[in-house]
Amino acid sequence: MIKKRCAWVGNQQTYIDYHDTEWGVPVHEDRKMFEFLTLESAQAGLSWITILKRREGYARVFHGFDPVKVAAMTDEDIEKALQDTGIIRNKLKVKAAVRNAQVFLQIQNEFGSFCKYIWQFTGGKQRQNAWEDVSGVPATSKESDTLSTDLKKRGMSFVGSTIMYAHMQATGLVNDHTTDCFRYNRCNE
Repeated sequence: MIKKRCAWVGNQQTYIDYHDTEWGVPVHEDRKMFEFLTLESAQAGLSWITILKRREGYARVFHGFDPVKVAAMTDEDIEKALQDTGIIRNKLKVKAAVRNAQVFLQIQNEFGSFCKYIWQFTGGKQRQNAWEDVSGVPATSKESDTLSTDLKKRGMSFVGSTIMYAHMQATGLVNDHTTDCFRYNRCNE
């Protein structure tokens, strides 16, 4: 039997694997949340497949997505990262990843964990949507607007509302699998 997937998946194996195992699964671990935040920020203006194909490069450059190590990266470390062909070599985005890691740590310190902070934007539970097809899925929400505004006030960048909504989808704060997708019920928290 052929599995029905969300229409955006297409037939690229990288997308299929990501959709079938990660997208929409609730994340409650800070390091994983930081990984997705870093990747989503890098994706700004690019296709998600472009970033997924470079995920290993980002993991290498950003110390396995350890926010403490990323926050400590120096200007020399940033210049070295910009020589790595395994990532998109955009200086503003690489510098933003370092600054975002610093803010991430401040949020951890204030709330006890970044996950505790971010999950408050959905009332501590996964928001269940019921889109019949991908055309109904929004690019933003009032929650992503509020989250984006708060992160920007704290000093993060490349965290606009559209990016943060994509982050919320990826990390399971919202379940935006279409109702005909085999993952829809499996991603309910």
